[in-house]
Amino acid sequence: MSIPWTADADLSGVPERPGVYVFKGAEGKVLYVGKAANLRARLSNYRRMATDERQNVRFMEKDAREVETIVTRTEKEAFLLEDSLIKTRKPPHNIRLKDDKSFLMIRLDLDERFPRLKFVRAHSPKAAEPSARGGRSRLFGPYASARRVRSTLEALHRVVPLRDCPDIVLNHRTRPCLRHPLGLCSAPCVGLIGEGDYAQLVDKAARVLAGDASDVERELEREMRESARRHEFERAAVWRDRLAALRGTIEGQGALPRDKTRRDVVHFARRGDEVVVHRLAFRDGRLAESRTHAFRSQLPDGEMLHSAITALYAGGVREVPEELVVPVEPADCPLLQGVLGAGVRIVVPRSGDRLRTLELSGENARVELLRRERESDVEQTALAELAGIVGLQAPPEVVDGFDISNLQGTNVVASRVRFRSGHPDKNGYRRFKVRNVEGQDDFASMKEVVCRSLRRGVDEGDLPDLVVIDGGAAQLASALEAREEAGAFDVAMIGLAKARSERNVKGKRAVASEERIFLPGKEEAIELPRHGAARHFLERVRDEAHRFAITYHRKERGRIRSQLDSIPGVGSAKRRALLVRFGSVQGVAKASVEELAAVPGIGRDLARTIQEHLGR
Repeated sequence: MSIPWTADADLSGVPERPGVYVFKGAEGKVLYVGKAANLRARLSNYRRMATDERQNVRFMEKDAREVETIVTRTEKEAFLLEDSLIKTRKPPHNIRLKDDKSFLMIRLDLDERFPRLKFVRAHSPKAAEPSARGGRSRLFGPYASARRVRSTLEALHRVVPLRDCPDIVLNHRTRPCLRHPLGLCSAPCVGLIGEGDYAQLVDKAARVLAGDASDVERELEREMRESARRHEFERAAVWRDRLAALRGTIEGQGALPRDKTRRDVVHFARRGDEVVVHRLAFRDGRLAESRTHAFRSQLPDGEMLHSAITALYAGGVREVPEELVVPVEPADCPLLQGVLGAGVRIVVPRSGDRLRTLELSGENARVELLRRERESDVEQTALAELAGIVGLQAPPEVVDGFDISNLQGTNVVASRVRFRSGHPDKNGYRRFKVRNVEGQDDFASMKEVVCRSLRRGVDEGDLPDLVVIDGGAAQLASALEAREEAGAFDVAMIGLAKARSERNVKGKRAVASEERIFLPGKEEAIELPRHGAARHFLERVRDEAHRFAITYHRKERGRIRSQLDSIPGVGSAKRRALLVRFGSVQGVAKASVEELAAVPGIGRDLARTIQEHLGR
């Protein structure tokens, strides 16, 4: 059922049952989706918020026109339906978090003659406990950051001097490296340690990384005291430093709980509608994961936390812990606790280990929020500086960058990346196949893709404030023609040319030029200061457009190769010759037997085979 959302809306018809509510704005646009154990009670609470300035939700007061309710049989069904609606309708005021794709680990490959510790990424959090990899490898971790992994490895090498060089260096070295005299490597490369003794070091390293370091710690303490008793104070200092390194390795990061409860700690920091949530995951008394998520939300703290927790654990992308530690009680806490699972406890601590870990999580959230604010200040400075250079009345909110990618004129593709408020907006990224240009003509290709992009922007009311073209005056001229054809007359455009060195033939000296931008109607390019904020921003736009285009081109190139390489008798050289001659697989497919046979290395028999395989 749907009812108008007004201050005096009659909620008596809303059922007191579990379900999902959907706030809608003008023209039925979905603004926000939520779940409730009691739909009437939840909507009544929102109406009270409208009159309470402390908890006022602006989009519900200004934009919401109606609210639709959908009754479910159970609270679990409400949770699943909410998740489905958020994914399909993508409401702007719901929190959507991306899952992390890998975990930072240390791997020990036991198949190697002299195993070494490697910094790797694993794609499963189950690797948090040491496990066999093919029966002969062990993974340790995960660790909260790359910095933490490197500091752990650095400290561990002072205690257990394993080699860290690759096999090719190990097998060809004739004398120890500089790490050996520093006590950081036992130099197995030149036979200064045997395989048996080295295996003992490997076993020590594995025990330390697994958290069982008591024997190693006692051994180092004994060596330190024995050296001090013999008045070998410099040697005692070495053992002391190694003992400190060992303790630093096994200490972990931050305040660790004393028990082994599967516990997640979630805190947040916010300023305005900017919110940063930080999650610490503790497993078996160790920090298994540390992740930050940033988003915008106008909801009060309890409502926001309810939505954030739902987004964190929806769809089974993360393991639901036994205990969830939070700074304030989430809205509708019994419902949230029920949908997460019967065994989950949501705790707001007042003292002890839980409070210390919560404060650690909150500090991480505040640091990240401050970093983002500083980054935003830099980006706003860059956009203001860019507006002054280009002659815009205001800093550009939306900036699009274009790039062309091809291989000897074949399989030409292009990319458009979009930056919004100085940040990459992945929803605005687009890929294009060049359709109407034969061979290698970057200018015509640029004109086509810019025209297609701007026409769509005109139709959908989604035009950028500034377009950045990768190239100089000629590329810019092609883009300006496209702008005229598309009717996007108010969109500003510039060309960005890379810094280069030019050879002065008479003086025989190299003259370097900085990054330059070309403006419409201006013959002379404007050189950008090397350390200017506007230059750094434009380089980011150009580099991202280039990366996006290259990624797409490699994908397309691989698809073309699979089509031509499947033809008996066509190898890499003949495939290249065909693509250069006809421009694309479609061009090869349209060619006659005589045209195909005229390509060097392609006879009539092979030409007929090519036609058969390409469907002629």
